[in-house]
Amino acid sequence: MAAKTTKTEAKKATITKAPKPERGMSALDAAAKVLGEASEPMATKAMIEAMAAKKYWTSPGGKTPHATLYAAILREINVKGNESRFTKTDRGHFTLKDQTKKAAARKGKA
Repeated sequence: MAAKTTKTEAKKATITKAPKPERGMSALDAAAKVLGEASEPMATKAMIEAMAAKKYWTSPGGKTPHATLYAAILREINVKGNESRFTKTDRGHFTLKDQTKKAAARKGKA
């Protein structure tokens, strides 16, 4: 005797998911890219402006994307610790961890 399929099983078998559209980079990835291209630490407002100008990332309509980015960078620093990509250099300013090491090495040679 053949097993009967229910209506829900038949629907599940015929429904195919559309492929997800390709997403751009996240705000944190875009911030890391902008800081990598910058020669000195940046504030989050300046990072947001640079990210939008270079078309790396744009805000989906939020009122304070710089505050969201600031919180996300601090969260990455706190959660990942030494594995974080970012370093806080001054009040409201961040740089990439690799750039901090390079700058310290340059000061040591001079």
